[in-house]
Amino acid sequence: MSRLLQTLIATSLLLIGFMAQSYEIEDLGDGLHRFIDDRHRSVFLITPEGAVVTDPLNKKAATWLNEQIKTRFNVPVKYVIYSHNHSDHIYGAEVFKSPHTTFVAHKLTAQDIKNTQMKTVMPTLTFDDELTLNLGGSTVKLNYHGPNDGRGSVSILFEKQKTLFVVDWIVIGRMPWQKLWSYDIQGMINSTQAVLKYDFDTFVGGHADIGNKADVTRYLSYIEQLYSQVTAGALAGQSLDEIKKNIKLDQFSDLKQFDAWLPLNIEGVYERLMEESGMGWRSDL
Repeated sequence: MSRLLQTLIATSLLLIGFMAQSYEIEDLGDGLHRFIDDRHRSVFLITPEGAVVTDPLNKKAATWLNEQIKTRFNVPVKYVIYSHNHSDHIYGAEVFKSPHTTFVAHKLTAQDIKNTQMKTVMPTLTFDDELTLNLGGSTVKLNYHGPNDGRGSVSILFEKQKTLFVVDWIVIGRMPWQKLWSYDIQGMINSTQAVLKYDFDTFVGGHADIGNKADVTRYLSYIEQLYSQVTAGALAGQSLDEIKKNIKLDQFSDLKQFDAWLPLNIEGVYERLMEESGMGWRSDL
């Protein structure tokens, strides 16, 4: 076999691997399921009266999930809930569009979808602070906790199943995303403190691992220590390089991407302090 032919075969196999999609559905109990598409996760609830779907993710994933709901459970999709405004979580919603389906989001998410002409379904039901959905004996509570990630990001609590679903601003088993782009760090802390008052046993995030309330508490501890230590370094007049050198946080070294992303996490917090908190132009520093 010629080297050229070997290269062509290897390239073709690689492209087939990239094109292949691997989806998973995990049963969480009481009709609730976790849907996995590579690095992204969402949840959906099956009741005798229909299904509640969160974040469709993208058209291919949504198409596959819609077919699974039809063939496995044979119920209509009554609600599609957007967790926030980021396209990697809420595209593909058109797959579920029908006369009996209501699309739900916070008003800021709906506003951003309209303003930026996002290619997804406009929400038909919006809310300001809190919304409760009841379907087939289950209750789903949506709450807005203020800025945290993106626009209009909410917590979604499945009360009967004691399961909390939050996207992006809480991550279990892995470091927060690189330089914390689009995050309001103090807002993340405030929002996480708020949801820890809820009655839940299981936590599902839009990325990474499934966990419990203790895992969410530990995540909060990481964010709080990261934020306070970077702030203390900035107040002491340290440069970003000095702050990176001084902060260790080794008690969280088991988190995935710890070594690679801790310096990026520090840099992201530092940039938010300099820009959003205005520390970069304070005359007393």
